[in-house]
Amino acid sequence: MAGYGWISFTTDYGTFDGFVAACHGSMAKVAPDVRVIDVTHHVPPADVARGAAVLAQTAPYLPAAVHVAVVDPGVGTARRGIVLTTPNGLLVGPDNGLLIWAAEALGGITGAYELANKDWMLGDVSRTFHGRDVFAPAGAHLAAGAAPEQAGPAVDTDSLVRLPAPLVTVGDGWIEAEVLTVDRFGNVQLAAEGAMLTGLSTDLLLNGTVRARRGATFADVGPGDLLVYPDSADRVAIAVNNGRAVVVLSVVPGDIVKITPR
Repeated sequence: MAGYGWISFTTDYGTFDGFVAACHGSMAKVAPDVRVIDVTHHVPPADVARGAAVLAQTAPYLPAAVHVAVVDPGVGTARRGIVLTTPNGLLVGPDNGLLIWAAEALGGITGAYELANKDWMLGDVSRTFHGRDVFAPAGAHLAAGAAPEQAGPAVDTDSLVRLPAPLVTVGDGWIEAEVLTVDRFGNVQLAAEGAMLTGLSTDLLLNGTVRARRGATFADVGPGDLLVYPDSADRVAIAVNNGRAVVVLSVVPGDIVKITPR
């Protein structure tokens, strides 16, 4: 196989410690010529859904790559490590739902393999650092041209762990949807697709009390006002012009926001 020139890397490791650097080193020892794109290492600790959303919304805009993702509260348990194949790249990480949304965004899962090839692993595998010892070197072997089938036995795709589908309900002139993510600007992204805003009133209420306005960009509302808009990932999102919508709405991922006419 020709392999891939790129590995993308997504974790909840943060950048204050040496965890990310150690994983980069594991990759470089196996595939020194492969370039690594760090998607983010600031997924909230153990927040699998946030990591899944970030990876799914980013991967389609990257070059064809092996996508290594590690948000792994089950590290050291019986949970599997897996390799997923798609028409537009490979994904490597724990079987905890982290990879599924990205695989779908890359064209759908065409194959799955348990990561069991000990020759791909780094020495004595730590029970608490599979990112360094299992996933990073596996991603590098795949990027260097190893076939996914070499990772280990095939996995029935129906047996893969999947995250619960986020709640989205659409009614006559209203939307109710789960908060999917909150970005560093405090913008609140809902699970509803951006097209669901079509036909909604311009003047809106959020959760029955908070006034907002439908628009396309932040300047469509005055400073301090709330905007409901389709974001760059084509999801319904809520922002405050020169402010933080998450503070105004006092929500966290998993909460429900209902958008109704004013």
